[in-house]
Amino acid sequence: MRPEIPTHWLHPRDIAEARGAQSEMAARIVARDALPAPPWRLGGADVSNTRFDPHRRVHAAIVALDAARGVIARSGESRIADFPYVPGYLGFREVPALVAAWARLDPRPDLLMVDGQGLAHPRGLGLACHLGLVLDVPTIGVAKSLLVGQADPGAAAGDAAPILWKGAAIGMALRTRRGARPVFVSVGHRVSLDTAVAIVRDACDGRRLPVPVRAAHDAANALRRSNRLPV
Repeated sequence: MRPEIPTHWLHPRDIAEARGAQSEMAARIVARDALPAPPWRLGGADVSNTRFDPHRRVHAAIVALDAARGVIARSGESRIADFPYVPGYLGFREVPALVAAWARLDPRPDLLMVDGQGLAHPRGLGLACHLGLVLDVPTIGVAKSLLVGQADPGAAAGDAAPILWKGAAIGMALRTRRGARPVFVSVGHRVSLDTAVAIVRDACDGRRLPVPVRAAHDAANALRRSNRLPV
């Protein structure tokens, strides 16, 4: 984690402070390509939890993949979240655990696909933006549903349509497999939307979710099943 990260970016005292932190962070998101030279080692990040768990347990996983899209490293963190489940503020519940998992990951990816929103968020700071800024790592949001906006891609695999909200395009709905619901791609940090969509397209293998997101999803679920945190 970057040493200069303010405490309230990760551990706000309440919703009002969290809202202010999101505004501060959103102003610092880089929505253009600021990437290392390719080829890139891709990674995925996901968190498994139960929305109505009164104990706020979260199980975070990050994976790194090789050029053949095999998992070469994985790291996880199970903990009790210190922020409640509040739609639109999930970063404060999940990013601290993901930061801890990242710290133990070796080797680390050059770019992370995050199972969640990026800029396609009411305040322009979804989980992918939050994590990318805190780590100063290029990130892409790959969400399974829309939080805000509308999009209507064609039915064929590879069809895409912009996610429109308040007259602006905030991401792209991408049909990765015919007959499947689209995924919703948006900028996280240090990646342009065009590059993000191209990378997600290339990382799909005929299934709905791109390989890095699917690998992280499997790792987070495995961590949740194997871990019994005290309550």
